[in-house]
Amino acid sequence: MYEKEFREFLRRGGRSQSAIKRCISYVKEFERYLRECQGGKGLEDAILGDLADFAEWIEKKPKTSAKTHLWALRYYYEYASNEVLRNVASELRQRRIRRVPFALRGFRGIDPEYLEKLAIVGIRNVEQMLDAGRTRNGRQRLSTKTSIPIDAILELVKLSDLARIPGVKGIRARLYYDAGVDSIEKMAEWDPKALRAMLIEFVKRTGFDGIAPLPKETKFSVEKAKKLPKTVEY
Repeated sequence: MYEKEFREFLRRGGRSQSAIKRCISYVKEFERYLRECQGGKGLEDAILGDLADFAEWIEKKPKTSAKTHLWALRYYYEYASNEVLRNVASELRQRRIRRVPFALRGFRGIDPEYLEKLAIVGIRNVEQMLDAGRTRNGRQRLSTKTSIPIDAILELVKLSDLARIPGVKGIRARLYYDAGVDSIEKMAEWDPKALRAMLIEFVKRTGFDGIAPLPKETKFSVEKAKKLPKTVEY
């Protein structure tokens, strides 16, 4: 490993000195594993299976996760311009991260009474909301069962659908929804720059209690929306 160059790469990426130290330590551990357990390989000789085998080797120790090691290897292979191994490290890490579904109460502007009625039938988070209300028939059944207006059910489904985009949760989902970008499909149709300009104007015009997303955030949201599968039936 060209440690000096890798260290500089991490520094330029905004990593703290402590993060850089940990990252290099984990990469060196993988380097030792390749040398001692995979027939003397080097970092540039690693193949897809080596990353998975290394993660399993780390996790043989009780209550140990390889996600921090995979975090470091993701950065290393990004530095090494090896997109394949970078993506593999990232995917293996994501599998080890337990995400708690976003709670419906986190959305701005939802009637608390509706949240209570949904909680009674076991719907408290976005995953449960999408599961129950992704189809027209499902939304109608839920409306009948809870006495919540069908329009309010659809609103919660749309907000939950937008929340599939990382970073789009309470306030941000409400901003997109209120501005008319109320589905993944609509989000995917926007040019990021035009979307941000529209949101800036919307906030100024309506006095929305929040700010428009930054350029990088808008670009990420649009790109992610284009990749997400359609799950809601309208």
